[in-house]
Amino acid sequence: MILRHLPVLFSLFLFVAVPTTAQTVEDITPKPVEVRKLGQGYVTVNKKTQIVFDNEFANQAAYLKEVLAAQVKLDLQVQPKGQTQGQANSRIYLVFDAKSISKDEMYTLAVEGKDVTIRAKDTGGVVYGIQTLLQLLPLRKMEEVKIPTVMVTDYPRFSYRGMHLDVVRHMFPVSFIKKYIDYLAFHKFNTFHWHLTDDQGWRIEIESYPKLNSVGSWRNATLIGHFKDTPARYDSTRYGGFYTKDEVREVIKYAAVRGISIIPEIDIPGHSRATIAAYPEFSTRPDTTWNVATTWGMYNRQNNVLQPNPATFKFLKTVFGEVADLFPATYFHLGGDECSKMWWKADPVSQKFIKDHNLKDEKGLQTYFIEQVASYLKTKGKTVIGWHEILEGDLDKSAVVMNWGGEKEGISAASRKHRVIMTPGKPLYFDHYQSKDPNDSLSISGYNPLDAVYNFEPVPDLLRQQNLDQYIIGAQANVWTEYMGSPAKVEYMIFPRMTALSEVLWSARENKDYEDFKRRLKTAVIPRYNYWKSGYFKGFDKWTSDKQQ
Repeated sequence: MILRHLPVLFSLFLFVAVPTTAQTVEDITPKPVEVRKLGQGYVTVNKKTQIVFDNEFANQAAYLKEVLAAQVKLDLQVQPKGQTQGQANSRIYLVFDAKSISKDEMYTLAVEGKDVTIRAKDTGGVVYGIQTLLQLLPLRKMEEVKIPTVMVTDYPRFSYRGMHLDVVRHMFPVSFIKKYIDYLAFHKFNTFHWHLTDDQGWRIEIESYPKLNSVGSWRNATLIGHFKDTPARYDSTRYGGFYTKDEVREVIKYAAVRGISIIPEIDIPGHSRATIAAYPEFSTRPDTTWNVATTWGMYNRQNNVLQPNPATFKFLKTVFGEVADLFPATYFHLGGDECSKMWWKADPVSQKFIKDHNLKDEKGLQTYFIEQVASYLKTKGKTVIGWHEILEGDLDKSAVVMNWGGEKEGISAASRKHRVIMTPGKPLYFDHYQSKDPNDSLSISGYNPLDAVYNFEPVPDLLRQQNLDQYIIGAQANVWTEYMGSPAKVEYMIFPRMTALSEVLWSARENKDYEDFKRRLKTAVIPRYNYWKSGYFKGFDKWTSDKQQ
């Protein structure tokens, strides 16, 4: 990765003693669908235990070996089913089972007799079974581990369970991107939304238009303090970089083993300042020299948008095709948010395009951009996702709407028969404050405490009443990094809110209990944050939704 000038690490950590005993089945997070204790027995795992796998789960067997070695320092043999050799006092089986496993991403975990057996019919299911098994083990070196006999049957409530990370405002090394993916896997999320382009930089290698990287990936300075401070202050440090294609492939491969799909986001037709800085001929002011943005915000009058001209559409087809070929995920996010129409209104070329193509207005032009890119991506087998503003026009029903507004916008999208991912700013923008302490670390605005995240319900009641709840396919937290200049600050902002969201998206609504969640958080999850050497917000129990000061 080409990366320069990351700010000094943000060091808000809390370390506690790592427990010496395994946690109980009552501590599993997110809470499983069903847990049945099988008497008072246990299965012993030690250095003579073998991992035995069906061929479909060979990569996950290697992953299990790796994480067990890290967590309890046991180096277990890994052997394919039917080829086991040597003596084993117990075995951990990873079984591909499309008959008894009835749901996608479902697993069963049986600890009984002399063995541990995880059954699943897909990668996600077996990975989630592994995560549950890891929660039944201690977080320290052990010569021998005794796991209580138990049967866990588990599957997710929602099919889409996402976490977003903005690497434009601040960029993070590949090592942290992998760590972030590990956080997702542990919490049983299945989607990583990788926000790769915006006004402040272009963060992925593009061979067809190299100035996107030589120019668009670098800004000449970065805002100091809050973007509403007056007067605005800037550093004088050139900041930027981009992930090479080899690095992207490395991350995709890493995520796939862990059951994580990676959705790239290339934001158009607004939030394109970095694109326009590299190729001003794609803007509505092609004779203007644009720089990569150095501040945060929407910039109605400072920003620009893509002009509907042949060169622009050729660019979009080529670049989206190049990126689509890199990512195997079905979904592709094309942004579509906060696109100022003032530039198209003032541009004769755009106005002529609107007239020539019988478009109603500038909103129709935005829809035209979205549909053009959607048609390019369809030839690559992709389905587009866009922020909820893409519905300002009459859009094809195949587009998935990512709603960062409130219930109103989500209801509107579902009523129009679009699949919807709920990601409302309140409470799922994790760049918002977790407290109202004036000395808390600088954030953009807002107040999204832990209880607000845990109590969030993705499906509005009105959609249930209208039998439209099936259009809500899940939810996602967004991590915008204007004020997160280091991995430590990201961790401080996501934990423990990410843990709360995992239970919202995985566990049955009727099984949720906030007080029990906090018990499990303190007993079992916070020790794991510390095992990971990850920062987190310590005041989660002090600041609540009804806290006004």
